[in-house]
Amino acid sequence: MNRFEFSEAWMLLLLPLVFAAFWRVWRRASQPAMTFSVVKRAKMAGAGTAAQLRWLPYALRAAALALLIVCLARPVRINEQTSTLTDGVAIELVVDRSSSMLAMDFTSNGKSVDRLSAMKDVVDRFVDGGANLPGRKDDLVGLVSFARFADSISPLTMDHEWLLAGLKDMKHADPSVGDDGTAIGDAVALGAEKLRDATDGKNRNGANRIKSKVLVLLTDGENNAGDIDPMTAADLCKSLGIRMYTIGMGTRGMALMPVQTPFGTQMVKQRVNIDEALLTKMATTTGGQYFRATDTKSLENIYGRIDELEKTVTEQKRTILSKDLALEGLRLGGISWPSLLSLVMILIAGELLLSHTKFRTLP
Repeated sequence: MNRFEFSEAWMLLLLPLVFAAFWRVWRRASQPAMTFSVVKRAKMAGAGTAAQLRWLPYALRAAALALLIVCLARPVRINEQTSTLTDGVAIELVVDRSSSMLAMDFTSNGKSVDRLSAMKDVVDRFVDGGANLPGRKDDLVGLVSFARFADSISPLTMDHEWLLAGLKDMKHADPSVGDDGTAIGDAVALGAEKLRDATDGKNRNGANRIKSKVLVLLTDGENNAGDIDPMTAADLCKSLGIRMYTIGMGTRGMALMPVQTPFGTQMVKQRVNIDEALLTKMATTTGGQYFRATDTKSLENIYGRIDELEKTVTEQKRTILSKDLALEGLRLGGISWPSLLSLVMILIAGELLLSHTKFRTLP
């Protein structure tokens, strides 16, 4: 942002005095030196150039004094630059999409919804903001989903619109094609690897400063698939400086779940089994916490709590560069102009030259 201002603006109050003095001197100079009873012959002779421009030396002197006063008022051109440095948080969201996420024990707008739909809604607001969640606009966010296998839905990115589109399109696992299961260890290990690679690259090229690395695991079951033990994955997170928050999603006791029967899909009450001991141990190993979400409101509060624990620090750096126009030149309209003091010297030199040559007067 560029702007002009006077550091000693009160000096400009002297300008009317300069113009008043010039007016008085010019009026006095314009009075006739001799008077004649008859001026017909003088008018016939006409007036020379020197006589017509006799006001010019006084004008140059007045302009020089006016510019000198402007110089004393210290006009400066200020270039103000503001840059924002962000100590961001890299957040990897690891979410369960197994068939048990279709259990109907959550609500949205007063209506029963499955866990997968409730999770999508709350995670969307956690990333993009809404309701009681401010959003993570300054953070890198990535997304991993898992059932029997772990899949990367979105890399760690600032393009949250892309990430949330992937979240919206996420489907539950289909038991009929052998896709169902809960591979917690594989999913956490994949999320940890993505955090390591992305944050190392960001810090290396200076594109962003990553203050902390966080992995948020959400599941509604027990580890029953995959090749990597969950605690091995937790130890990997710890070694990489990744803090893990784990969320167990599901009501306590029984929940209605869709079950395939010879008569079609039936809603059957089944016991909710979440390995809370494992999730707690994984979180505390990395310096994080375990949370239990039994309904939509508690799930929203959990993500709100994680948002408070992992704050992004934004630092604004303000740089002000000033150019003293009395001493330094200025470039306007593609033309380089001299400094104001240089113009003062030029005007004084011009006044002295004219006063001692063409416009010289007798004492």
